[in-house]
Amino acid sequence: MPRIALIVAFCAATSPAFAQDADDGRALYQTHCATCHGLEGGGDGPMAGVLLIKPPNLQELTKRNDGAFPLERVVKRIDGRDPLVSHGSPMPVYGDYFETDMEVPMKAPSGQPILTSQPVVDIVAYLRSIQSGG
Repeated sequence: MPRIALIVAFCAATSPAFAQDADDGRALYQTHCATCHGLEGGGDGPMAGVLLIKPPNLQELTKRNDGAFPLERVVKRIDGRDPLVSHGSPMPVYGDYFETDMEVPMKAPSGQPILTSQPVVDIVAYLRSIQSGG
């Protein structure tokens, strides 16, 4: 029986995420990200003009990364492990919110788990859902 429990734990730890909800992610995105990145992720939010670095078009993350969604980079930008100073302070503005309870594993393209928070998992699910075709 312990062997089965170990296998179940391993599968849970290496799964893409426990629960990904693009609808929850969209709501979080609208609350925390749209001001700079725009309502649809085009990089055209109302604050974009005052930032030192223009926000990227988030609909083109996969396109700009040779057809692969840059999961690890996106997760680490959102949760604050890879800060980007374009807001006068490191991105994200809401880092404290996204850094809490980093217990949810997402599977990186390398196969290694990336631990992050459920809100980040949901925002990433939303960002994946808005990627442009080609």
